[in-house]
Amino acid sequence: MIGGKCIKFGDSINTDLIIPGRYLVSIDPKELAKHAFEPLGEEVQKRLASSRIAAAGVNFGCGSAREQAASCLIGAGVQAVIAKSFARVFFRNSINTGLLAVECPGAADAIEDGEEAFIDTAAGTVTVGEQVFHFDPYPESLRLILDAGGLIPYIAKYVLVEGK
Repeated sequence: MIGGKCIKFGDSINTDLIIPGRYLVSIDPKELAKHAFEPLGEEVQKRLASSRIAAAGVNFGCGSAREQAASCLIGAGVQAVIAKSFARVFFRNSINTGLLAVECPGAADAIEDGEEAFIDTAAGTVTVGEQVFHFDPYPESLRLILDAGGLIPYIAKYVLVEGK
């Protein structure tokens, strides 16, 4: 189970807001995390630092295909993003970097900024207070990548070592 304090965003949070382009010279998640959501101000960055889940409306991660948008959230300590919907490239970059991306409109609506939420990936549920919301569980192929910590660790474990 993944969970903790949430930070809440609105609709169409683009990759330029998540990590501004001028910081893309780095691929280090911890370095990138220092600049996550920088355009939204220091208060948002402080709230992000104490949050384990980001919640948002529709089209989270729209914009450019920068992988750093997902990895900077990991560097900031975010374990998952719950949104009404994701930009397709951001969703796949999340999986590839080991960041759980859960499409669950009901939960995304129910989450308030600063509130706690919990995700049970095996059951396909998000719990917000007393409310339980369901989402379609990941297929096994994506669960294996997430469980390994992303695509590179998955390849190292299953392809290079075990030869699957």
